[in-house]
Amino acid sequence: MLPITQKPDAELSFIDAVFLSISAVTVTGLSTIDLSQLLSVPGTFIFAVILQFGGIGIMTFGVLIWILLRKKIGMQKRILITKEQNSFTISGIVRFVRVIFLFFVVIELFGTVVLGTYFLKFFPTWQEAYLQGFFASVSAITNAGFDITGKSLIPFAKDYFVLTFNMVFYIIGSLGFPVLIEVREWLKHKKKRQFRFSLFTKITTVTFLLLIVIGTIFIFVIEYNHFYANKPWHQSFMYSLFYSISSRTGGMAITDISEFSLPTHLFLCILMFIGASPSSAGGGIRTTTLAIMLLAMYYYAKGDKTVKVFKREIVEEDIIKSFIVFTTAMLLCSVAVIILVCIEPAFSLIEILFEVSSAFGTVGLSLGITPELSTAGKVVIMMLMFIGKIGIFTFLFFMGGKTIKHKYHYPKEQVIIG
Repeated sequence: MLPITQKPDAELSFIDAVFLSISAVTVTGLSTIDLSQLLSVPGTFIFAVILQFGGIGIMTFGVLIWILLRKKIGMQKRILITKEQNSFTISGIVRFVRVIFLFFVVIELFGTVVLGTYFLKFFPTWQEAYLQGFFASVSAITNAGFDITGKSLIPFAKDYFVLTFNMVFYIIGSLGFPVLIEVREWLKHKKKRQFRFSLFTKITTVTFLLLIVIGTIFIFVIEYNHFYANKPWHQSFMYSLFYSISSRTGGMAITDISEFSLPTHLFLCILMFIGASPSSAGGGIRTTTLAIMLLAMYYYAKGDKTVKVFKREIVEEDIIKSFIVFTTAMLLCSVAVIILVCIEPAFSLIEILFEVSSAFGTVGLSLGITPELSTAGKVVIMMLMFIGKIGIFTFLFFMGGKTIKHKYHYPKEQVIIG
């Protein structure tokens, strides 16, 4: 709300400022106001810094400041970073932070130069072109879903270069920091055939790619005789591919989403609910949760109580965690939908469901109801954005506290299930 961040004629209420701040820190992209009408040039850079906070993590960004100030990183801060980044070990965590930050900076600088130069033919001055390129790069790599054009990516709907550039950045930002680190180590490894990727990287990458392929096919088939009826096949394919990726990560739109059919809206809700990979800039239940749940159901249907993948066996605790995450997320989103249906009677069920899925998945796509939400409705969406970003287990930890260690156990007894 500082005057330096706003244009002279901009109007910003307190609740909208809070909503926008939470959406920025959680890199969701939902907004009650048009950023192109709000942010000044200094405000644009300040907003980009906030997106960095959300993209790489609050504790991670805080440690970077401590590193720059040459302060000692204590054990407590190292533990907090491991929790934020879902790391299993404290060893090398500060080095991990440095690598991630430098990687983000290099990618964003590259994106600024490439997009800024490309945008010279679309904007009247080079300053505006490179400012647009800078913000678009930051927003894409952090999976923020914000834009300062006021029209998302709709003006570039037929520009395959801009669409491809954004999709690549969305994937990099949502694939997961541990995966990016392992890919970096693989590239540096002299004997690449002997390099062993972790089970996390294998599951994450395969699930991520399968979701992109399945999402593209589903959207293409569903809309083939509807929204894509008068469009060439290559444009229909590009649109389907873009929304398959953007609906789980980036949150940018290249068309009016309300023109899609109801089955596509429901399918996009599922993709947004799943979200990105763990330890990434995205939210949702995460890709590994979905993968482990499906594998557990598959092996249980075969009569096998163990879950095996890539010649490894999944720990039983991780299987339980995946179902807890899914169930808790379903309950939270269901309660949010019921509350919003009660307090926002002007909107349809699919509009509310779409908004809830987008908020929990920290995606940012909307059917246009965000600015029209009441104050209570905005609070519900803000809570979902926050929970979707920090993750279900962090949320449950806040609600319940430390892990309880029992000194004794009662006799076990089976009950009828299903």
